[in-house]
Amino acid sequence: MEFLFDYGLFFAKIATVVVAIVGVLVLVKALNGRHGSQKGELEVTDLTEQYKDTVNQLESHLFDKALLKARDKAEKKSEKEKDKARQQEVKQAAKNGSLDTSREPRLFVVDFHGSLDAREVSSLREEITAILAVAIEGDEVLLRLETGGGMVHGYGLASSQLDRLKAAGIKLTVSVDKVAASGGYMMACVADKIVSAPFAIVGSIGVIAQLPNFNKLLKKNDIDYEQITAGEFKRTLTMFGENTDKAREKFQTEIEETHGLFKNFIAVHRPGLDLEKVATGEHWFGQQALDLGLVDQISTSDDLITEACKDREVLKVKYVRRKKLAEKLAGASGDAADNLLMKWVARGQRPFM
Repeated sequence: MEFLFDYGLFFAKIATVVVAIVGVLVLVKALNGRHGSQKGELEVTDLTEQYKDTVNQLESHLFDKALLKARDKAEKKSEKEKDKARQQEVKQAAKNGSLDTSREPRLFVVDFHGSLDAREVSSLREEITAILAVAIEGDEVLLRLETGGGMVHGYGLASSQLDRLKAAGIKLTVSVDKVAASGGYMMACVADKIVSAPFAIVGSIGVIAQLPNFNKLLKKNDIDYEQITAGEFKRTLTMFGENTDKAREKFQTEIEETHGLFKNFIAVHRPGLDLEKVATGEHWFGQQALDLGLVDQISTSDDLITEACKDREVLKVKYVRRKKLAEKLAGASGDAADNLLMKWVARGQRPFM
């Protein structure tokens, strides 16, 4: 009896803790629902200033302090004289009613590290919208792209966002340091120029869809699975039902059609490519991709940014979404579980690039 009493007490404690945790999560979710969706904010980082700070920090260990002090003094004096002259020009222009509000062209840097469903496109949309709102003639955008592709509709929308820059006449360069394959290459091909690191993975112009089928396992355990649809091809392949040859044939047709659209899209943006040679689903390393015409230059984003910092202002633009309290409490494990479920569900319905 004492053992049962101790066991019951222990079980009651565990149950109390579980109920308390569930209660807190439910309360947090309710509060978040009441406050609605929270917007993010735009973060702008001056990469030119960062570059100068890095150079100055290293030079402080390489050169004589007296020399550096004299040089800094001369530079500050020169900057002060320039600022004074600029202020006088502005005052005089304001009096004459001919105030010049123009500025020097800038390079905007945007990062896109794509997931399977390309959910990062929501931030990309905000970043591009912000750039378009202030862009002038001569401004350029550098997109640091890293993704192995994913859902067709997600990466199609991401490519359309980049097309907004092209439509506005803003030069777009895409830099691939690690990988821009499949849907990633669909984004990259929109650019005026594609730059790749020597061993970055590029290409994989193909379409894939795969899913497990548990129908035999269910039958073995006398488990029935029912699926009700309206429309002959509302669902072709399924994870739990018995797949037919007709369904497989239809799904294969859809895959081929998607591949055709993919190739046509690339042909529009990079007409010089031999699609019969590169649209086989294979991928290549940067140097090989250069020989095939998939990219235009071998380099890294670091080289591009460093060179740009020497003669112009380089600004990194990043849209950061505020996480809800429930998302913070749930942690990465909950997100991972949601993402995994989404992947398996989607794989039975849509092709991937």
